[in-house]
Amino acid sequence: MSIAENIKKVLNELPQGVQLVAVSKFHPNEAIEEAYSAGQRVFGESKVQEMTAKYESLPKDIEWHFIGHLQTNKIKYIIPYVALIHGVDSYKLLTEINKQAAKAERTVNCLLQLHIAQEETKFGFSFDECREMLAANEWKQFKNIRICGLMGMATNTDNTEQIKAEFCSLSSFFQEVKATWFADAEWFRELSMGMSHDYHEAIAAGSTLVRVGSKIFGVMASRKEIQSLSFDLDTVSFEMRDYPVSWHRRFVQCCIYWTIRTVIKCRVKFGKFPL
Repeated sequence: MSIAENIKKVLNELPQGVQLVAVSKFHPNEAIEEAYSAGQRVFGESKVQEMTAKYESLPKDIEWHFIGHLQTNKIKYIIPYVALIHGVDSYKLLTEINKQAAKAERTVNCLLQLHIAQEETKFGFSFDECREMLAANEWKQFKNIRICGLMGMATNTDNTEQIKAEFCSLSSFFQEVKATWFADAEWFRELSMGMSHDYHEAIAAGSTLVRVGSKIFGVMASRKEIQSLSFDLDTVSFEMRDYPVSWHRRFVQCCIYWTIRTVIKCRVKFGKFPL
């Protein structure tokens, strides 16, 4: 199926009140343009440099959501145009976003990220850390950020019951936070949960934003898979007694390099290794 057909299929599955964020990270402009032609306007990226390059070269009515882990020293590059930052996982980050937004004379919409997964690699506040941060009320002095809701990622597992429980816990916490600190804030209404493999469970738990990538654009090679295949060719050791001439060594290195590139391209295009 084409990207346009995939988008139509996903949208037909979303109930009213749930918005699709098409996760276009690592995909070329051509893929985004195809989705754009199909009517999609909201895209999610996880790398500052990549998102900025796409913002500069693609139509300006695209709404860019930053969905990755954001470093404080890179905030300034996305502040002028970002529509929503999903992953605010510390008070320090919130402070810096407000600082850079003030310089740009903007009010930037943000979501607080909660750690709900049984994985150490995920970022986010614990429920208690979030309560403590909000109860301190220091965030209320920030005039250039708007906290619009919460975001969380469930454990990457085939255990559907575990995924449901994690999403439901975040949904319940969302209601608690809204009632306690944002009861009169009509803008506090977003709950960003669910990706390609679990967005149905997220919607059932109350998600208003689903981040769908592979079901629209196809499967990309994962970072671990790429890292397992990629290495610095200059560190490849050979028994130089068998390759006394330098060009022999370089020839072998080039063969390895292009083999790796071909394998990764096949993984990206077809979703599996050609092995």
